[in-house]
Amino acid sequence: MTAAGIRVSPVVRAALADGEPVLALESTIFTHGLPRPRNVEVALAAEEQVRAAGVVPATIGVVDGRPTVGLSPSEIERLSTAPRVVKASLRDLPIAAAKGLCAGTTVAATAFLAHRVGIRVFSTGGLGGVHRGAPATFDESADLGTLATLPLVVVSAGVKSILDIPLTLERLETLNLGVVGYRTTDYPAFYIADSGYDLEYSADSPEEIAAIARARDALGLTSTLLVANPLPADRQLDPALHDEVLARALDRAEAEGITGHDTTPFLLDVMQRETGGRSLDVNVDVYRGNVGLGAEIARALAAE
Repeated sequence: MTAAGIRVSPVVRAALADGEPVLALESTIFTHGLPRPRNVEVALAAEEQVRAAGVVPATIGVVDGRPTVGLSPSEIERLSTAPRVVKASLRDLPIAAAKGLCAGTTVAATAFLAHRVGIRVFSTGGLGGVHRGAPATFDESADLGTLATLPLVVVSAGVKSILDIPLTLERLETLNLGVVGYRTTDYPAFYIADSGYDLEYSADSPEEIAAIARARDALGLTSTLLVANPLPADRQLDPALHDEVLARALDRAEAEGITGHDTTPFLLDVMQRETGGRSLDVNVDVYRGNVGLGAEIARALAAE
């Protein structure tokens, strides 16, 4: 599949044409989510991890206004280090294109671009969701509405615990977004393996996830299948420490009048500092786990 206005790298284009497995990867994790120089290291290591699994990585971002599927190593380094790289959700893509901006793409924008060129599986860290206080503020990530319109498989470690997890799960149901836990019915909360909320279904293998995706496609459904992949319990952030730090972070945000799109980066920054950087290590572990599972699912889907 080709799409006007999107640049696809020759390697990714050839893989898609030949029916080889391809895994989409987002760019905001290294443009906005991790400090330098760790951001570049994590981004390039993720691509190597995918290749080692026999899958073609397709890191997605915007370079000089051009949405690009399959960033080169030099483009990844440029987006990781250049000043004034913006964070682009789906609604921002035409603005970034017209202004010639460089941008890291969010889950919503990455998923849209991946689907437009024919990629079926996408691994990320954590999904956006419904924010705390949303009944009053209507603050909900564009990720949810976008994924409700795209027949992808997206692997994540749930949504970050700074969000309203029960309301997010309600919205996923309303939007007809299927959710399966990978070898668990405990819904993860990114930093911790069990949010305290349960899922109805689990899947025990990449092949079973691929079978669910094929059944969805056969029925003509066009919403994303979300795969919730928790971090192993021995790698998670200590739940007691997590709850303590999160409570303090929320109190500080309220006291300092932090609202809207400033809330998430503020809370994550507090989490990182208050845990002595441990939350950052967990973030990287989560991402590696999701990249590994995503590659296995991409291989299983390509084997049909």
